[in-house]
Amino acid sequence: MSTVVPLPTPRWRGPELKELVAKVAFGDHDAFGRLYDAVAGPVFGLVRRVLRDSAQSEEVTQEVMLELWRTAARYRPDRGEVLPWVLTMAHRRAVDRVRSAQAAADRDQLAAARSHTPVFDETAEQAEGRLEREQVRRCLRTLTELQRESVTLAYYRGYSYREVADMLGAPLGTVKTRMRDGLIRLRDCLGVGS
Repeated sequence: MSTVVPLPTPRWRGPELKELVAKVAFGDHDAFGRLYDAVAGPVFGLVRRVLRDSAQSEEVTQEVMLELWRTAARYRPDRGEVLPWVLTMAHRRAVDRVRSAQAAADRDQLAAARSHTPVFDETAEQAEGRLEREQVRRCLRTLTELQRESVTLAYYRGYSYREVADMLGAPLGTVKTRMRDGLIRLRDCLGVGS
């Protein structure tokens, strides 16, 4: 035999909530306490689903309840039931909180990006570049004339081995050997690993 279990009826029906809001509009603290008990749970549940953070959800729920106290006189019974009206306020507050948090995060990220200083000091980079160029010049002076001319024409002016050999009037094999020997001496002078 199956037993029929009656479902509980909502604790607060629409007309009762409308009466409570009307009394709250006139500053009735007892009516607000009863209204609070009736709607705070659904408000918190909705806000919690939007925010996903219990502490913030509690704060927003309190803000909504305070707004309900302050704006009860704006409620128009002919435009709908109390609970959907209150839940609309709650949803707006929760979405505002999410947008506010996102805007704050965006501002922080932008501020961090703007305050980010480059990892190099431009003046130090220029000084270091100048010192490296001077060291290369000093090391080039240690090469023989043919080595220096071959390296300069090939690496600083962009000529091929054949063009360097033609310009210097030397055999191609000799230019290649002198250039290889010159590059080895430069490497050693500059302290670059092989």
